Amino acid sequence: MSLITPSFGLLFWMVVIFGIVFFLLAKFGFPVITKAVQTRSDHIADSLQAADEAREQLANLAQEQAKMIEETRLEQSRILKEASETRERILSQAKEDASAEAEKMLEHAKLEIAAERESAIRDIRRQVAMISVDVAEKIVRKDLDVSEGQLALIDRMVDEAEQAQLPN
Repeated sequence: MSLITPSFGLLFWMVVIFGIVFFLLAKFGFPVITKAVQTRSDHIADSLQAADEAREQLANLAQEQAKMIEETRLEQSRILKEASETRERILSQAKEDASAEAEKMLEHAKLEIAAERESAIRDIRRQVAMISVDVAEKIVRKDLDVSEGQLALIDRMVDEAEQAQLPN
């Protein structure tokens, strides 16, 4: 026999042992191995599916976040616009109120000025009447023929009236 070609008996026992080992592996080993490979494959598939779901959820959350940010910006813009309108309305109302109050004060001042003017005119008329009565009384007392004498009398009366006015 040669070393390179095995004998028939050796070949027979090798085939029988290989068949027994193959049968044992097929009966007990391969199912465990295939089950482990299948479990690992299922786990990997589940992990990939979970990763895809997580990626989708993350994308949805990013979209929701962008939507919320946009809504917040719109709300902020609306609030700022409302505040600006309220400020303008308050300023306008304050200007109107101030204008109305100034108008009232101006009207009141005009009325007071008119009343003071009327009072001053009455006082002046009263004083003129009193001076006229005094002048007439003094003219009646004196009988003047000369116009220079009349002018001197009038000047003296005016001076007396001015002196009478100064202490008041």
